[in-house]
Amino acid sequence: MNTRQPFLFLLLAFPSLIFAGSGGERTPIEKANYRQAARFSRAKIKKLVGSTAVDPHWLKHSDRFWYTYEGVEGKIYYLVDPDKKTKTVLFDNAHMAALITEITKDPYDARHLPIKKIMFIKDDRVIEFDVKSSQDEEKKKEGEDEGDKKDEDGDGGDKKDEDGDGGDKKENVDKKDEDGDNKKENVDKKDEDGDEKDGDKQDGDKKDDEVDKKDKKKKKKKKDKPKKKNFHFEYEITTGKLTLIKDYKVPEDKPKWASISPDEERVVFGRNFNLYWMDKANYEKCLKDEDDESVVEHQLTTDGEEFYSYAMRDRNEDNVKKEENKDKRKRVFLAWSRDSKKVALTREDSRKVKDLWVINSLSNPRPTLESYKYAMPGEEGFPQRELHVIDIESKEQVVVKTEMFKDQYIDIYRAPRLKKNRDDKNKPALWLSQTSDKLYFGRRSRDMHRAEICVADTGTGEVKVLVKEELNTYVETQTPYLINNGEMFIHWSERTGWAHYYLYDADGNLINPITEGPYHPSSIEGVDEKKQLIYFTANAREKNEDPYYDHLYRVKFDGSGMTLLNRGNYSHDANMNDSARFFVNTYSRVNTAPVSDLRDNTGVKILDLETADLSLLMDTGYKFPEPFKVKADDGVTDIYGVMFKPIDFDANKLYPVIEFVYPGPFWEAVSQTFRAGDEGYQLAQMGFIVVQIGNRGGHPGRSKWYHNYGYGNLRDYGLADKKAGLEQLADRHPYIDIEKVGIYGHSGGGFMSTAAMLVYPDFFKVAVSSAGNHDNSVYNAWWSEKHHGIKEVVDKEGKITFEYNIKKNVEIAGNLKGRLLLATGDIDNNVHPAGTLRVAEALIKANKRFDFMVLPGQRHGFGKMGEYFFWIRADYFAKHLIGDYRDSVDISVINRDKAKTR
Repeated sequence: MNTRQPFLFLLLAFPSLIFAGSGGERTPIEKANYRQAARFSRAKIKKLVGSTAVDPHWLKHSDRFWYTYEGVEGKIYYLVDPDKKTKTVLFDNAHMAALITEITKDPYDARHLPIKKIMFIKDDRVIEFDVKSSQDEEKKKEGEDEGDKKDEDGDGGDKKDEDGDGGDKKENVDKKDEDGDNKKENVDKKDEDGDEKDGDKQDGDKKDDEVDKKDKKKKKKKKDKPKKKNFHFEYEITTGKLTLIKDYKVPEDKPKWASISPDEERVVFGRNFNLYWMDKANYEKCLKDEDDESVVEHQLTTDGEEFYSYAMRDRNEDNVKKEENKDKRKRVFLAWSRDSKKVALTREDSRKVKDLWVINSLSNPRPTLESYKYAMPGEEGFPQRELHVIDIESKEQVVVKTEMFKDQYIDIYRAPRLKKNRDDKNKPALWLSQTSDKLYFGRRSRDMHRAEICVADTGTGEVKVLVKEELNTYVETQTPYLINNGEMFIHWSERTGWAHYYLYDADGNLINPITEGPYHPSSIEGVDEKKQLIYFTANAREKNEDPYYDHLYRVKFDGSGMTLLNRGNYSHDANMNDSARFFVNTYSRVNTAPVSDLRDNTGVKILDLETADLSLLMDTGYKFPEPFKVKADDGVTDIYGVMFKPIDFDANKLYPVIEFVYPGPFWEAVSQTFRAGDEGYQLAQMGFIVVQIGNRGGHPGRSKWYHNYGYGNLRDYGLADKKAGLEQLADRHPYIDIEKVGIYGHSGGGFMSTAAMLVYPDFFKVAVSSAGNHDNSVYNAWWSEKHHGIKEVVDKEGKITFEYNIKKNVEIAGNLKGRLLLATGDIDNNVHPAGTLRVAEALIKANKRFDFMVLPGQRHGFGKMGEYFFWIRADYFAKHLIGDYRDSVDISVINRDKAKTR
């Protein structure tokens, strides 16, 4: 008898026994794990993970800094002295809680301190901060003098109303309501405005109505929402003394329209398309009552008009709000001279740019129309930009002579913000030059093949070109770094195919390259002019590392002495102080806990600061994502990625694979550092392998060749690499089911995920594509013309025109074989819903079944509907990749966490 026959029979009957656990037959996932996915939502993970980086607040009068760090013991406040090599707590939390409790009568403990708005004052010897009480502010009785009332703290009475200005609370509340969204006062105003537009009233009646409206506003007082009492404290660091500051008036929030000068004596703003300014005293009146009729304003310009304005256009403003706000103060995007005497701004003429619209169907009491100027690729009507310099005192205006390229772009170069000013209430944008006689700016041709670094004489408007750059794709530029106010300057350029720094003299003559080689410097972190040293962040220089890992380097102006300052096979984030003596270094990978330390400018470690506490997260069974490297479709180029697995991953099972995509070209959707809560990780818990894979043409942090790989083929350029990368992963890992491939993305990723389904319809089986720019001919001109390309054509007479042509998802909609869900917000004014609707129409014409979702009242990011859409996406993949069809109307994983208060 052959004793092997029964065993052979079992192998033939159950072939999975042959290869179980070794890459053969595997059990496919048949049920989605909703409960496990819900456990790893971004919100829940953030509750388990405190701080993951030291974020230093550098002080004004020394090289010290303070920071907060939160762990399982709560939030701790630290003060670090690099020179003394010390890290101490700012205060003992338990003692501080006791002091605050005794004064406010609200109970607090060491783990739950209510401290807000920390500022260092009095030469950094004292900190001030606010504490919000559980008790409401006391209302001032009518007719009561401010000095008559004493509160129980003996501070002369609670003189602040809801706005902290001692005025009529209800009137101020109503004024705020006029600016709010969908509020009752707005509804009333809409009705009144509608009556006037009907033309039923005479001019005199209209004037009477305006008076009536003002009276109505005063009478239509909304019920005040009580405001909580604010306590303001000062704490002496050396003595530990805590003092309640009595009679403290809470500073008013800076209104969006106010551009405050560096000396804080003037405020510039827009009104009725023109520029105005007011002095400090009148601005303080506005803070108390923005409609104070005694406020004195000084008009700077008179020729502004709609769509040729000095002020900024208010985005997200529908026709009703536009009418309500037409005479109100507006923001101005400008830069100040450091002496506070002049401002510079770009004025855009959009009168010939065509309109675009979205309709907000959720507006009350009826839908509203939002109309805005929107230049699309290749269109003749294009914004025309001018550069203006205005002397505030004399009102003298100089229009800089910027004309060079047809339909050019203009950028005012602004000075980097000082780290020590981080916590200042006023942080004005300053132009680059330290003097008011020079203005540095950049200009680029419409096709972005040419760019120039320029300096203008602010008295005459004459322009001097300092540097010219030219490429056959697009030229990237950065703000130059001035040395000794322009005696020399550092310029960033990709002219050799790699980004590098170059040193120039004041006249634009090249002195020498500072960096060179096959790596990518990205940003200047500090400069020591006396020692002629530059500190900069770069990537792709260190061997045997992910090329996207950032490091800090220093080098001399002449290019010598290149030194790596933060070694280690991690991505590093360096925060250097203004003196360029010290930096805080935080580093991690996707599969390590973030660590922060303090180093000097030679790279020597001074102090270990923090290591992120991931213990609570690990207690859940969390497992780090796995980084990997594959080859691009060319078989040569290295592509990097990250894989997310379920925490109950079983190598003997067979998992559908889902790819999260964003094509670039200014960012690849691949994480390099640890993140507390990644949507891909959560989706993987459903029972998927989720991957992020880069692609040629995606990331700007490699060679110019890599970055511009998709130039001229913006639809298809990344898809072959995405496919090739997945195939290599499936060859390595037999638990990946390469016959069940899903793909999803948002915005550019929405466009790319649908393109993948149409270009490779037999490979990609399911896609969820949200807010995609599927038809780039109806997306904004800047992005599409830059990254895809537009051709400038000059005829025999010298007339310049532009030719534009691009591949669209609409053109190959008939290729669809798999399951596709398209989604868009109905008031997306970035990637207009038209792009998604055009794909839908093409699919209908091709007689294809697909799914379509409109998220009402949502713009590009889907806002508060983001969690809802996550589960809709998860449902879609569960149905079509796993075969798990849930038929419940309720999304129970959301409802389970919702508190029922009614």
